Amino acid sequence: MPPSIPDLPPPTTTAITHSQPALIPVNRLIDNPPTPPPNAPRVAIIGAGSRGNAYAAALYNAGAAHIVAVAEPRTAVRETFGRTFIWRDSPSSSDGQSFESWQDLIDWARNTNATTANKPPGTGIDLVFVCVQDAMHLAVVRALAELGGLHILCEKPLATRLNEVLEMSAALKAGWARTGRKTVFGVGHVLRYAPHNVLLRELVRERGVVGDVLSVEHTEPVGWWHFSHSYVRGNWRKEKTSAGSLLTKSCHDMDFLMWLLCSPPPGSSEEPHLPSQIASTGSLRYFRKARKPAAAGDATNCLSCPIEESCEFSANNIYVKKHLDVNNTKWPVKIVLPDVEDLLRAQGAAKTRNQLLDILREDYSPTTSPDEIEARQWYGRCVYESDNDVCDDQTVTIEWADDPLPTTNTNNTNTELGHRGAKTALFHMVALTEAICARRGRIYGTKGELSYDSQDISVYSFATGQTTVHHVPAPQDSGHGGGDDALALNMVKAVSAVQAGEMDVDAAQWAFLGVDLDEIVRSHAAVFAAEDARTKGVVVQWDEWWAREVEKKTAI
Repeated sequence: MPPSIPDLPPPTTTAITHSQPALIPVNRLIDNPPTPPPNAPRVAIIGAGSRGNAYAAALYNAGAAHIVAVAEPRTAVRETFGRTFIWRDSPSSSDGQSFESWQDLIDWARNTNATTANKPPGTGIDLVFVCVQDAMHLAVVRALAELGGLHILCEKPLATRLNEVLEMSAALKAGWARTGRKTVFGVGHVLRYAPHNVLLRELVRERGVVGDVLSVEHTEPVGWWHFSHSYVRGNWRKEKTSAGSLLTKSCHDMDFLMWLLCSPPPGSSEEPHLPSQIASTGSLRYFRKARKPAAAGDATNCLSCPIEESCEFSANNIYVKKHLDVNNTKWPVKIVLPDVEDLLRAQGAAKTRNQLLDILREDYSPTTSPDEIEARQWYGRCVYESDNDVCDDQTVTIEWADDPLPTTNTNNTNTELGHRGAKTALFHMVALTEAICARRGRIYGTKGELSYDSQDISVYSFATGQTTVHHVPAPQDSGHGGGDDALALNMVKAVSAVQAGEMDVDAAQWAFLGVDLDEIVRSHAAVFAAEDARTKGVVVQWDEWWAREVEKKTAI
């Protein structure tokens, strides 16, 4: 007979609710926001799309910085941004506030000496948020680095190709060396800054609530209509014009895993626990012509499709009925019709609705050139007939081997591996989900098990049989669980500390951002290594891959 299982203590559950800090509702603007102090950083926003508006709103609502300039090629979008955040009650912009292109802003800053360290207080630009399309990041950041003296936050990812990430890093370091002035640099990996995830890492790494981590399962459910909007019809649908969805959508999550399992605590002299190998599989499984319902026939656009009313991916259903008709004019409607709010005020709901429908009716034909198709988005296109090619389902496995810290033990042994022991992280990005980007996962350790979603962290102890549930309320109207506003505000705090002489750049970088440029590059490199593994059908050995793809290329 098998041995009997001893009685365990009866299970108990303790609930702890963590109060949120004063979070900034990035999807709406508060009335009468506080006035920024005169010496607060002066910020320029390059790119007035959804990300530029999110960061600007966080600063505006908190009264944390002076937003002094915007560069945006779309006139209506630029003017709306400027009236909201910059010139406010003035009838129009003043010199140095509004630019049609980022090059114009750079030229103005150079010609007016607006970025030098000895500029008069309260003038010029101190900090730039780079929120343009991914493929433009390198050119913009390189130009800013050449100017010198500017602190920079670049939206994620840094670039769409590994060589461009390395070029950006080199350009920043060259700029610092040339001017003799290092500046703060951040990237839009906002998951690190969400209060929920800050607590999660503290529980796992600092408090050790599950002991040494042995494995992690982490899932990003992108969302059925969100994926169709951004990665089938929108900007990030093709690897040629953007990059794979692991980079453009889930570099957040790869960074989260590297931060959780690889990165030492800020300020520590300990070396990171680097992965030993990375594997990945994935493909475009659903959003392709082979999945098209037969009843749809030859229709290539939702508004001319015979089964439009019954299709869950109907553009009319997603953009008009589910959003505009219920007075949601933010993302994703604002992406399709950027001046939707101005149009509603000027011409009313019915005409604005018709204008949105006109855009959704636009389609390309067999005679449309590939260059024209790739040059823009087609938000009314049938999701089974689009030119998309990025993965809609992908898994990544990251493995770590034992890597003990150096020991003074005369026997040259170290039994206390701690968080540097062998472990595995499994990441799954999946498109067709009910949840929209509400990450979830489990962490298995030597002393317990932890599960998490976007609000709760549940910790089970093997020793006591007790479950402790940490509830972190989701901030209202704040993107990425509060990570958007937390990153924007932390960036400003870092710059403020440097300008006030309270900290040097390195100290402020680690104190407020918890990451430096080298770690940012390493996080991106993990994504590119995973894509190499997927596309080549191999298991990437990290040390060999890093020596070949990073060290060798940066030494050239």
